[in-house]
Amino acid sequence: MGVTEDMADELATNTIKYIEASGDEDIIADLVKVLGATSQTAEEAFLTSIRVRRANQKAKALLVERVKAFKAKQDTTGGTPES
Repeated sequence: MGVTEDMADELATNTIKYIEASGDEDIIADLVKVLGATSQTAEEAFLTSIRVRRANQKAKALLVERVKAFKAKQDTTGGTPES
């Protein structure tokens, strides 16, 4: 990645950690205002990173859920896949 994307991704990572700890979703809008006032490119990179990271978190959670369900089903059927 370039410097803009690297910096935006680091900010997005820290922002997501803050949101998970505090529940303060408004921080995204506040940061977008600051970034947009100084650099539209940085604003767009930040928002992209936030979206990509959150989408990835949701996808990973869905995968974990499906794997657990699959394993539970295998455990109840004696480990044999159904035809």
